[in-house]
Amino acid sequence: MPEGNDRLDALARAATVHLLPLESDRAGMWGSGFFVAPGWVLTCAHVVHGPLRHNRDLVFAVRGKEVNDGIPVKARLEAWLSEPGPAVSAQEDLALVRLLDDVEHECVWLADRSAQHLGRVVAYGYRPDPPDGPDSRAVPWSAHAEINVRDDDYGLCFKPDTDFPPGVSGGPLLDPATGAVVGLIKARRTTTYGGLAVAGAALRGFRETYTGMIAAHDQWHGTVPRLYGDNWIQEQRRLPGAPESGRPEVWSPEDRRAALGLLAALPPPGASPPIVKLVRKARGGGRLLNGPATPITWRDGHGLLYDGVRPLEPLAFLHYLRLVVLYVRSRGGNADRLAEWVDERLAQDTERRPLHGLVTDTRLPEDLIPVTENPDRVVIPYPGPGEGTTVTLVLDPVIGETSRYYWTLYVNDADGASEIAAEDYSGEGLLLSELSARLQGPLSEVFQQHDEVGRPIPLEVAVHLDDFDAQVHRWPVADIAPLYEPGRLGAQRRVVLRDLARRGVPDGQARSRWESRWAAMSGAGRVTALRTPARGERPQTRRLQEVPDCAVPVMCWSPGHGTGREALNATLEAGHGVALWHVDGHSTRGCGDECEELHTRIEELFGQLGSAAELPDRLRHMREEIGRAATGRRWAEPLALLYDDPRRPVPAEDSLPLDSPL
Repeated sequence: MPEGNDRLDALARAATVHLLPLESDRAGMWGSGFFVAPGWVLTCAHVVHGPLRHNRDLVFAVRGKEVNDGIPVKARLEAWLSEPGPAVSAQEDLALVRLLDDVEHECVWLADRSAQHLGRVVAYGYRPDPPDGPDSRAVPWSAHAEINVRDDDYGLCFKPDTDFPPGVSGGPLLDPATGAVVGLIKARRTTTYGGLAVAGAALRGFRETYTGMIAAHDQWHGTVPRLYGDNWIQEQRRLPGAPESGRPEVWSPEDRRAALGLLAALPPPGASPPIVKLVRKARGGGRLLNGPATPITWRDGHGLLYDGVRPLEPLAFLHYLRLVVLYVRSRGGNADRLAEWVDERLAQDTERRPLHGLVTDTRLPEDLIPVTENPDRVVIPYPGPGEGTTVTLVLDPVIGETSRYYWTLYVNDADGASEIAAEDYSGEGLLLSELSARLQGPLSEVFQQHDEVGRPIPLEVAVHLDDFDAQVHRWPVADIAPLYEPGRLGAQRRVVLRDLARRGVPDGQARSRWESRWAAMSGAGRVTALRTPARGERPQTRRLQEVPDCAVPVMCWSPGHGTGREALNATLEAGHGVALWHVDGHSTRGCGDECEELHTRIEELFGQLGSAAELPDRLRHMREEIGRAATGRRWAEPLALLYDDPRRPVPAEDSLPLDSPL
């Protein structure tokens, strides 16, 4: 039992369960698990891999000695971090299970710190008794153990002096010093270690599912206990060395519970960078030693305000909470309850009143302050058939010279007629790096002829898939233009890319998909951002064909090769006419914090759109604001946009020059 605390031990036992087939409460227990939120059970993925290998929707049972009077409760898999396979890493050996019936039960308290635990733990689970045989029954089990090795980012290893019986995989590990669950049992003794465990922070791999589950966890722990007179927070307060409650100069378990419950009620941050930036400011700057787990929720940010297992002083937590209030309000959210609680808690610390300004007068970091939209600025929809003139620049690769290009500049009127304004098919062609300088004259002349006041004519650049990494929106309008100045083409006008391979595409399945998806998207009005590919997946044409018509693929991968190129190819094959990608995106490693921030920002952008036709001008507005030192818009600078309207196809090769005789 943890530090002689019988009550905390009883709470941990009450929250521990075992998984078994639905038909019988005696035949073939699969392994252990524990309640982490109302209706949510956490276990190891390998515990359910075997039984659910051929049917992940199979209904099974969860049973606990103190749950539903010991009667098994129906359950189903909600999510797992790994598919069934020969070996599962610690990082991916997690599964979340949902009860199908509403029953009262206890829930463990999950640590908010992300550091991998070292030291003593109390392990819980169920084991079969006897170990083998058709008449074995599952009986509760617990033991003291010690973790003395951290293995990779999320693996933990036990000292070999504890023997783990069959069946306990998936059971919780309670830190007796803090009264929080810090991981779960993964495997029994190996030739080197006494057993293996998974750090609790690996839960964040569930991403959106984790966000909802952990919010339910924190809100449940803020309620009055319904099954027992004791609760986790009260028992944590009684542990040796625990911060004393009622002292305003310490951050107590009650403070933590109140803060996390209020944070759980807020809109989620959506990405890790805002959390890290707010925590860094609350801590006074410096590098955060937050371990491998990327913060996903406001709770995770709270967990970065510790020195080891000890919380920092209350002003650091209140500073962070105040910054969260400012962040949520700056994006239109309601954080009044949290703001009121921060003021009340701050008022209790009368001895440090001179320092209260650190909290009350704080401001968001500059790059987290949203750029205010100009209410007088009009968003110009991209012209459809009969709606306006466009300019199309076609870059044709020189045969046998894939890095050199000939070019043709077309002017397309509202009725669909196209005329050649300029072209160059002479010599050996131009390198991509030479095109900007060579085209400044022809482009400037066309723009001067067709631009209207407040309505610069849009530029379409038609290239093959291999050239989707062309950064045309960065071309300078003048000979010299700093990076973030309106002198760049993409800040001056709408610049979009088109797929040259679709030029002259005959009627058939490919054209039908393209036209039908465009018609449905146009009819749907508002569009949504679709992360492509989804985390942990490879790009698939079939998957992109099945998504809603209003979905716009968004890629943080490099478009030139690897996953990024595969994603763009699948996007085109699936018939999409609109897509966004990061021209400087990553190519080999997995997604990082900057990817999460990019996708979050793009979702916010899409929330402002009335239709896909507004997207080119919205991007132009943001690039123009970047040129005016609006740092909050710089995430949009590297974005390239495919806007390929089949109703206004790329001009045919037999278009006439402007000066052609009649």
